[in-house]
Amino acid sequence: MGMLTFRFPKALCGWLVGVAILLTPGLARAQVGSRLDQIVQKGVLRVGTTGDYKPFTFLNPASHEYEGLDIDAAKLLADSLGVNLVLVQTTWPTLLKGLQENQYDLAMGGITRTLARQKVASLTHPYLRAGKSPLIRVADQGRFRTLADIDRPGVKIGVNPGGTNQRFLDANIKKATVVVIEKNLSIPEKVAAGEVDVMITDNVEAMLAAKLDPRLYAVDPDNTYTKDDLGYLLPRDDHAWLDYVNLWVDLAEMKGDFARLRQKWLR
Repeated sequence: MGMLTFRFPKALCGWLVGVAILLTPGLARAQVGSRLDQIVQKGVLRVGTTGDYKPFTFLNPASHEYEGLDIDAAKLLADSLGVNLVLVQTTWPTLLKGLQENQYDLAMGGITRTLARQKVASLTHPYLRAGKSPLIRVADQGRFRTLADIDRPGVKIGVNPGGTNQRFLDANIKKATVVVIEKNLSIPEKVAAGEVDVMITDNVEAMLAAKLDPRLYAVDPDNTYTKDDLGYLLPRDDHAWLDYVNLWVDLAEMKGDFARLRQKWLR
């Protein structure tokens, strides 16, 4: 008796191969599990943070401890998971790289939600509205009232590399000189000392710097150059982990946790 052979049509074969390719990564992810499961199993939540952006994240040189609104928020998130919190130092230029290389489970610390970041990572629901605003010297209030006043030859603008402040300047400053300064926390002091004339940053940081140093002035922080919001940065395509953090953000807002943190750190 001869062997019975059945031949699939070529088009059907191609379709089956395509389905197999599409399903394989999903099956692999299902076997590995979400980062959410891994965090709970290991009992550790790793949070990447720059430590250089008051009032959200600041590595205090005196205590060698992190502090700020988002540091407190990270503790609340870890508590909600029933795990220990580990803070991992990162920088603005390496923020995404560290996330993609699994150095931390999410990044927190005054991170602006942008489409560019959304292309390669996931961003949570917002927890704070903000916008770009100038920080100048009190003596220069009559000199710098608008962005056009700032974007003039001879004006020096200090900026930290790798973040949305630098991208704003790249897109909007054509005549002034942009001075890249590695340490974000040192820029307000350089403005006060006259080493640079302006710092353009989120209005929250500008207002805090002016509050802490009487030589500084936040220009019209209620009418910002941009309308932005802040969120937390997670790995892309891990929907279970993103859904958990999004719900935690929503519940923290409803319960008043974020209101208390804003009252503590922004007033």
